[in-house]
Amino acid sequence: MSSGKHPRHYGRKAVFQALYSVHISHENEAKILDDIQGRYVFDEDTKEYVTNLFFKSIENKKFIVETISKYLENWEWSRVALLDRLILQMATAELFYIDDVPPKVTIAEAIEIANQFSTNDSSAFVNGIIDAIYKEQKELDNS
Repeated sequence: MSSGKHPRHYGRKAVFQALYSVHISHENEAKILDDIQGRYVFDEDTKEYVTNLFFKSIENKKFIVETISKYLENWEWSRVALLDRLILQMATAELFYIDDVPPKVTIAEAIEIANQFSTNDSSAFVNGIIDAIYKEQKELDNS
């Protein structure tokens, strides 16, 4: 992990991989988290962040999917590519439940993960959805 990236960048990748594993294997979530965290060398703060983001992404999935679905114009959640759904789920959880991450960082990281793991069109799609959620939330917070 010496590429100059923030440790949370690798934490997000770990959470993304753990969410994928949960979806594919239907294994115990805590077991999957332990396995994923064993593949990375995280400091205690990053471990806590990974655990928090992972469980917030899962525990609040219904709210997260409902929130994202409002922005899927003429599209259904189930038709969105799995990797894009997981990126959106994780980023939305971070926006709503992780207070110490600036929203612009959440958006940029979601785009980067989409670029690395999903299709050529995914980064623009993910950017559009997460940015729209952020802007609406910002308006609600200011009113």
